[in-house]
Amino acid sequence: MSAFPYLPLDAKGWRLHMGLRPLDASHWLEVDAQYGEEIALKNELLATHRAAVVATRSEGDEASKELLRLIVEDLRVHHPALPIALNASEHPIIQASRLVQEDLCVLVRDSAWRLVAACVCFPSRWDLATKIGTTLDDIHAPVPGYADALAQPTISFFDRLKPERSFWRLNWTLLDDAALFQPRRISLGRSNNLDDWFLRVERQTLRRLEMTGAIVFTIRTYVTSVSRLRDDHDDVAVNLLRALDTASSELQQYKGWVGVADQLRDALP
Repeated sequence: MSAFPYLPLDAKGWRLHMGLRPLDASHWLEVDAQYGEEIALKNELLATHRAAVVATRSEGDEASKELLRLIVEDLRVHHPALPIALNASEHPIIQASRLVQEDLCVLVRDSAWRLVAACVCFPSRWDLATKIGTTLDDIHAPVPGYADALAQPTISFFDRLKPERSFWRLNWTLLDDAALFQPRRISLGRSNNLDDWFLRVERQTLRRLEMTGAIVFTIRTYVTSVSRLRDDHDDVAVNLLRALDTASSELQQYKGWVGVADQLRDALP
């Protein structure tokens, strides 16, 4: 069995859908053997690239404080061996992010759901500075098909979400770089070597805070090589190629996947 925890390649091919599942609150945050390495990388990025990985607005301050309290409580209950060191001089979204492997986003509702605080140290070719203060529709506007298929269901879900019932979902992409910190959208390479391609999976959770009513969006990122997955799972090759083949031309352009399936076809027998 592969140690890679999630493999969301659908045998039916590419689908744009919410794919929400009820979240067991005791499994909100995930901790694994990469904890020390990823927390160290977060601390390094916060020291050297803070403007790229942190963005806040005053409207998100109270919710960020509530989030920090919730994370500390969760770690003490479910991960008591982890160290909890806080620096009260830092914004609470930063303090919270230093404690967990997840990236953290806080959204509040005015006329629309709006991103008001975030610490995203492991972006997937996504520029946080251009997203802070924008709405859900603004954030997802570049995604082909989102406006027609998911915009209204997503807003309705956010409006109905209750503190006592949280959810999680998976998102994935195929990239030519295993780095966790990838803030810039660049063209993919043109290699047909499986060792040069990586499946990047995001385990995302959505949880409404009880006191402020804000919604917390967490992103836990896992990356592994396609070569390793092919060795560990018999169905990876066919499912990955089917996903690449069935994605719309607009999505392939957006993801940088144009021609990638043809490059990999001989390497994924």
